[in-house]
Amino acid sequence: MINGPSDFRPHHHEIAHSLSADEHGATATEYSILAGFIAIAIVAGVGLFGTSLSTYVTGLATGIKTALGIP
Repeated sequence: MINGPSDFRPHHHEIAHSLSADEHGATATEYSILAGFIAIAIVAGVGLFGTSLSTYVTGLATGIKTALGIP
């Protein structure tokens, strides 16, 4: 039997328990932060590799031109 408006309100301890038990949002946030750090590492690595590769290819091309006598 319903005794009044207080019967429709959830109890405070039930709300606190449901909020402390629900960690899906925190887990998703942690994975998002981790994915961001991985993306930054990949971009930095590709940038450094690209610069190094460009320097290597330029040196190789210069060596071939020198060996063939091409100005």
